[in-house]
Amino acid sequence: MRLNYSSLGTMRKLVPILLGACLPLLVGCTSIQRSFLFYPTHHDGDNGLVAWRSEGKIIGYSRQVQPPENVWLMLHGNGGQATDRIYALPSFSEHDSVFILEYPGYGTRGDKPSRASFDAAAAEAYTLLRDTFTNIPVCIIGESIGSGPACTLATQSPPPEKIVLVVPFDKLASVAAEHVSVLPVSLLLEAKWDNVRSLSNYQGPVEIFGAQQDTVIPIEHARKLASGIPTAQFHCIPGGHNDWSRTGQVEIRNP
Repeated sequence: MRLNYSSLGTMRKLVPILLGACLPLLVGCTSIQRSFLFYPTHHDGDNGLVAWRSEGKIIGYSRQVQPPENVWLMLHGNGGQATDRIYALPSFSEHDSVFILEYPGYGTRGDKPSRASFDAAAAEAYTLLRDTFTNIPVCIIGESIGSGPACTLATQSPPPEKIVLVVPFDKLASVAAEHVSVLPVSLLLEAKWDNVRSLSNYQGPVEIFGAQQDTVIPIEHARKLASGIPTAQFHCIPGGHNDWSRTGQVEIRNP
């Protein structure tokens, strides 16, 4: 087949014009971005966990012990819902209480998922735990996209006693750009979590687990995040993005 070079030249000229016409639509269409970033489910049942309520509304689920040595707030990945995270519980000490946040738009919780709603829900949950457990360390674990709102809590006063990040990103825009290289993701993405910046002034201990065969958030992003944090301890674990709880190599502890 013979190529029509004049047609190819015309197409090259049209590409930036078409992109320029589409960009305003893509930037404004947050519903499209939500469909790519957030995959909530809305199942009934608690999987043996205890509903965590604030002002009569369920904001998450918990596994509680009395009295806890530490309290953990878990910010999970972008798929499923809080009650699915029973797989993570064996990674915690049996002497610690674990509270798993239900994101807005997930499970039975209202509102829509977004960076703003995730961050606000995380801050609300953190404050509630601080007020409830006044003399007990409150620590944070962020899984995958949950590392974004988890790291924003580093700026809270008082800050968390410890932050653990499992298969995290450094900057969400950097990961998105690798998956969608044909579009200027940094301009389009609304959920621009930047974990490097969020942790820049945090003085507490940070523990980071990156998965060696992770194709969702390649391990280089976890390494880069760890390299920019003087207090960070980095662990390379086998398996892919969703295998971390199956390997038995992630122990979530404080200290």
